Amino acid sequence: MFAFPEQFSNATKANLDAQFAMLTSLTSKAFEGMEKLVELNITAAKATLEESAQTAKQLLSAKDPQEFFSLSAAQAQPAAEKAISYGRQVAAIASGAQAEFSRAAEEQIAETNRKVISLVDEVTRNAPAGSENAVAAFKAGLSNANAGYEQFSKTAKQAVEVVEANVNAAVNQFSQVAEKVAARAGAK
Repeated sequence: MFAFPEQFSNATKANLDAQFAMLTSLTSKAFEGMEKLVELNITAAKATLEESAQTAKQLLSAKDPQEFFSLSAAQAQPAAEKAISYGRQVAAIASGAQAEFSRAAEEQIAETNRKVISLVDEVTRNAPAGSENAVAAFKAGLSNANAGYEQFSKTAKQAVEVVEANVNAAVNQFSQVAEKVAARAGAK
């Protein structure tokens, strides 16, 4: 008697177990990323509150409008630097989470492919005579699907790299503009 239903049942169960493990891992990584982001936001909010209070005290103690504007201008550079630093930290957290998701997905897909190929090989050994063409066509389709996934994966990685490069370029441009504005404000 053929053991096809049992083989497919075992393969399905193993696949579901692997998917559940991957989902659990991804959920854990998502929560880790959110924890880091919440911690960063709380730290930034506390620092901003303390610095705002200190800045307000300094501005209220100004003796004349010129000193007031001078103190205001002196705050522009540190504020811009802190905003840039915050943006970079958020980008690093997002980039790290994305890398973890990609790694987990790649591992899951590789493991699933290995199991499918193993199952196909097992079924092929027990296949009735005359089914060689169907088995060969299935294997070719599986190979083409894997090649398509690899190309998609490479394209997705390239897209992520382009986005990261664009974010870094935007942060650098913002930094340069902030430095120029702060320098002009300090010169006045």
